[in-house]
Amino acid sequence: MTAQLLTIEDAAIRMGMSARYVRRLVAERRIAFHRLGRAVRLRPVDVDAFVSENRVEPMTASSVWSGLRSVA
Repeated sequence: MTAQLLTIEDAAIRMGMSARYVRRLVAERRIAFHRLGRAVRLRPVDVDAFVSENRVEPMTASSVWSGLRSVA
């Protein structure tokens, strides 16, 4: 493996989140990780993919109104 693996703390810094949050993602298996003995390591590509997959696009005025029409 040529890529540098990140520790939980390094991944948290990369994401701008707490280490506790990253540990919860690992425990819930919401992010890909590698277990090397007792150590948990994450690939930078997997961290970036997780962030990208959870992007939420902003709403526009037209999308709000079209959503309201479909409810009625």
